[in-house]
Amino acid sequence: MHWQTSRYRIDLSKPRVMGVVNVTPDSFFDGGLHASVSAAIAHCQRLVAEGADMLDIGGESTRPGADSLGAAHELTRVLPVLREALRLGVPISVDTSEPMVMREALALGADIINDVRALQRPGAVAAVAAHPKAGLCLMHMRGEPTDMQSLTDYDDVLDEVRGFLAARMQAAESAGVHRDRIVLDPGIGFAKSPDQNLILTAHLGELATLGRPVLVGWSRKGTLGRITGRTVGDRLAASLAAALAAIHHGAAIVRAHDVAATVDALKVWQAVETEQLPKT
Repeated sequence: MHWQTSRYRIDLSKPRVMGVVNVTPDSFFDGGLHASVSAAIAHCQRLVAEGADMLDIGGESTRPGADSLGAAHELTRVLPVLREALRLGVPISVDTSEPMVMREALALGADIINDVRALQRPGAVAAVAAHPKAGLCLMHMRGEPTDMQSLTDYDDVLDEVRGFLAARMQAAESAGVHRDRIVLDPGIGFAKSPDQNLILTAHLGELATLGRPVLVGWSRKGTLGRITGRTVGDRLAASLAAALAAIHHGAAIVRAHDVAATVDALKVWQAVETEQLPKT
């Protein structure tokens, strides 16, 4: 299976790693570390050198409790970094729900729009549909970051997440977004309890029956702290285990802060699965 994006047709015959670039002062793990343009660009370069297959640049934190930023402010954070990242030779995603940011990012050359709100804001579907090839990641979330963790009451979390993603994919396709441009994300940690995060991961194959690849982001998240008792800064091993579990259960792409370690873990997983050493 492939993922069509603006400049690249990404081969998903093996697991891929999406490196996280948070150009924010308040993200839950690395907020403030890459908030300046120069620091964010250097981080992009480092993640590519570590083996990231693609980068995801975000200018607004969506951690639990985070407030909305506003499109104009988001653009001032994202566009200067995007402009330089586009020269690095890998697909570049912009993590945004704002139609204005989508349009500006795609006009500049972004390959992918990664929307935690699955194009539900007015004008978002049209912003992506207007581009002939841009990739799209649709994620499940209820509510907003300010209240999402109070919205975890599901009759059947797997069925409801699957139905939501199917409906949002249909909305995008109806607007002219070809199916091969779309990947799906169950939204680990977004309006989900720890138990629900585990259920969704164990049953990613059910989401894959929608006919598109699944992207999963477990990196450093709170449920890993609940399982291990470790703080966010000490969850690398847990993040690697969760990434491998997600791939084992059907994910095609994992979104990670710790790219070098994740790439190494997936190389070992792939070697065991194929019974072959990586080609050099």
